[in-house]
Amino acid sequence: MSLATLIHRSSQPSPTVSAQQAQVLLRAHYGLHGALTPLGSQQDLNFLVDTIDGRFVLKICHGDYATVELQAQHAALAHLAAKGLPVPAVRLTVEGCDLLTTTVDERSVQVRLLQYIDGQPLTRLPHLGAELRASLGHLCARVDRALADFDHPGLARTLQWDPRHAQALIAELLPVLADPQRRAQLAEACAQAEQRLLAVQDELPSQAIHLDITDDNSVWHRDAQRRWQLGGLIDFGDLVRTWRVADLSVTCAALLHHAEGDPFAILPAIKAYACANPLTRAEWLALWPLIVARAAVVVLSSEQQLSVAADNRYVADNLAHEWEIFDVATSVPFDLMEAAILQAVGQELPPVALGDCASLLPGIDAQAFERVDLGVLSEHFIEGNWEAPGIDERLLAGYPQASSLYGQYRLSRTRIDSAVEPHTCALHVELNVPAGTRVQAPFAGLLRRAADAGLWLVGEGISLHLWGVNSDLAEGARLARGEALGHTQGLLLVQLCRAEEISPPLFAAPSRAQAWLALCPSPKGLLGFDCDAAPLADAQALLARRDASFARSQKHYYQAPPQIERGWRNHLIDMQGRSYLDMLNNVAVLGHGHPRMAAVAARQWSLLNTNSRFHYAAIAEFSERLLALAPEGFDRVFLVNSGTEANDLAIRLAWAASGGRDMLSVLEAYHGWSVATDAISTSIADNPQALSTRPDWVHPVTAPNTYRGAFRGAHSAAGYVQNVDETLAHLAAQQRQVAGFICEPVYGNAGGIALPAGYLQQVYAKVRAQGGVCIADEVQVGYGRLGEHFWGFEEQGVVPDIITMAKGMGNGHPLGAVITRREIAEALEAEGYFFSSAGGSPVSCQIGKAVLDVMSQEGLWENARVVGGHFKARLEALIDTHPLVGAVHGSGFYLGVELVRNRETLEPATEETALLCERLRELGIFMQPTGDYLNILKIKPPMVTTRQSVDFFVDCVEKVLSEDL
Repeated sequence: MSLATLIHRSSQPSPTVSAQQAQVLLRAHYGLHGALTPLGSQQDLNFLVDTIDGRFVLKICHGDYATVELQAQHAALAHLAAKGLPVPAVRLTVEGCDLLTTTVDERSVQVRLLQYIDGQPLTRLPHLGAELRASLGHLCARVDRALADFDHPGLARTLQWDPRHAQALIAELLPVLADPQRRAQLAEACAQAEQRLLAVQDELPSQAIHLDITDDNSVWHRDAQRRWQLGGLIDFGDLVRTWRVADLSVTCAALLHHAEGDPFAILPAIKAYACANPLTRAEWLALWPLIVARAAVVVLSSEQQLSVAADNRYVADNLAHEWEIFDVATSVPFDLMEAAILQAVGQELPPVALGDCASLLPGIDAQAFERVDLGVLSEHFIEGNWEAPGIDERLLAGYPQASSLYGQYRLSRTRIDSAVEPHTCALHVELNVPAGTRVQAPFAGLLRRAADAGLWLVGEGISLHLWGVNSDLAEGARLARGEALGHTQGLLLVQLCRAEEISPPLFAAPSRAQAWLALCPSPKGLLGFDCDAAPLADAQALLARRDASFARSQKHYYQAPPQIERGWRNHLIDMQGRSYLDMLNNVAVLGHGHPRMAAVAARQWSLLNTNSRFHYAAIAEFSERLLALAPEGFDRVFLVNSGTEANDLAIRLAWAASGGRDMLSVLEAYHGWSVATDAISTSIADNPQALSTRPDWVHPVTAPNTYRGAFRGAHSAAGYVQNVDETLAHLAAQQRQVAGFICEPVYGNAGGIALPAGYLQQVYAKVRAQGGVCIADEVQVGYGRLGEHFWGFEEQGVVPDIITMAKGMGNGHPLGAVITRREIAEALEAEGYFFSSAGGSPVSCQIGKAVLDVMSQEGLWENARVVGGHFKARLEALIDTHPLVGAVHGSGFYLGVELVRNRETLEPATEETALLCERLRELGIFMQPTGDYLNILKIKPPMVTTRQSVDFFVDCVEKVLSEDL
């Protein structure tokens, strides 16, 4: 078939067959009757058929479509089904034929009926996770392996999508583009693709391939964990014998629609394909040119199709995302994607052969260069000074002769509150050398001048890029090795690139760094000293070491967590310089890296750190500060190391003061990990056996959950208090003395749910009436975090007998406290003395005082009230637009977003919450689920969190909720 005939056939509109006519065909030839729903298609006419015998797809094409090609499709379906691939079966006509040739309105058509595979295509999903992208690549590999031994006469066809005809087709169809700028862009990209394909195409093996394994032609469904599972592969209309690698190129091109502008998003699919069906090096080198060519062909074919069938809604709807595919495919240099693909499949570019190069700076002592560390852990960076513009240059200028490090991830390049990876990896070095230093050509080459005042020396297989050189040489000058280029005028930037026509960036994003580093090798050979940064430790290897030595019951966040080694204010920074918004850390109330904490701790450590049985001022001063914050009548403080220790001690105090042992605790709560505090903890999210392993002295009462509990709403206290009454009556009947009642005044583990009004007032009164004491566990919710109240119990209008506190008291330093009245404290003293080795140490007390000082001086309680109020309002607005958001709990900087699948049944959206948290990590936010169903975002950030960070967080949550979790 000639190219002109091919284009004419491929540009025909779909056959004109009405639903009524299709019904006649179904009844007459298949003995079926059912409801018909039109389905979109490029050229065929497709109907979904619902019958009592099942669901089918009725496919109608023009009669001039070669019968042998349709028979090849049917043979391929049978071949793949025999090898275990999920493909549709062909339904025979009542005459026993798999293909019906007939006429409709005197026009010849060919008709087929295929099994309908339930599921949904991925086309309209705005985001496909890496796992799903890998699944598409793996599917492509499975199909290619299965078709490797398939043959049929119908494969010998001329097909517009066959990449062997791409360049001719593109040249023929280019005039369809009215926009000259678009036309030129497409022509240039295709010319580059053709040039690269010509170099390898004779080495490309051929076989039968599907040639359309895409998001549109595979159907999927979610399993119970909300993970996507393959339903089946459909639409074999492009089946052909051609280059094997072309199949993967089509899959990857389709994925660019879901790449959010990042062509590296296809790499998981490529890795998965390579694992299941390894290709040759020539095929890997051909892959990206084929992807670009495919993107061009798809765009031009749709533009051509619209020119003859302007009312084809299916084509018109697809065209916008087809242009998006082309734009993403042409957004990066060919060389970069070639390097990235080779690295993804375990291959590398050949090393750069610089040969015998002269020194770039012949008059400089190379060994006198100070290598200046500008990385994440650099001691030069303190108190956030890396945020100051020009900090790197000023640090280099502090030495007579200094160099930055090639390949180092620069801390100064980090970006806060950004969903986009920062460009942190240096692909160059910066040299501070005396002005006027001679610069010479290290190799022979052609001089070019860049628009940004840089110089390019283009040699054989390598180019040198320089900034900061005064040169009188003319554009196009040819220089010999060792010939003068000019003289430095201050800071000198040096970069090498192995691709002549590429103007590389000075910095690369971490996900692209290795590919860029392969294209931009180290200039150390030109400088005469090692200017390379030490490679970063493998974060996953480090995680394996942790798992091999650190007891694994001590869990870590995420399956593949980034390695966090630095923090500043309300952000955490990984070793590649990416800043993550910290929405988890109720420990670091002042934020990370606070200079006051470092100074106070260092000062006191230099003086003294010992145990609280020695006499020193800080313990009295800190105890007085805590009592000043407590309600009137509280006059005794115990200092400990953690919330667990504080709650454990509170239980002992209750036992001593009451003379009893029986404790009431609230279901769904967590109070610590010691034997006693674990006994009173009932959260199955923290301990799956929590409800079946309680000792007989612990008596859980119904969780007063006003959102999903047995009694709902702010005024539901009576229903929950009844369960307390029943529990107390049961103990009284057994003549057992109640020791006490412990409860978080705001329901922390459930995401900060407020207790029903009057609940604690009534329960406290009933417990005290039977001789028990009341403990307010303020470890998570107290100390000003709620914004409106310093202590959580203030929200209920009560005063407990014992207050426990930890976490934020030390801003990350192990520090906890129990505050109570003298008579309760002395009841324990009668049983013997209490001692905590490090509790109340001089360092701990000084840090505790400093935390209170900073919270007051920086207005953090007010910040929790004002910014926290804005935070909650923004989160509540999500309820109106996203059905998954059931409720927003809490106040200040202790908030909970509860996700449900149904607002009537309150079915927990557990899997969706996990996926949301994982996706937020990809966008630069740390967040984890909580609650017994793990369906609540427990938001408890440092109290320095800004309105900007709040808006970034909510915007990202909204974005992810819109991505079809």
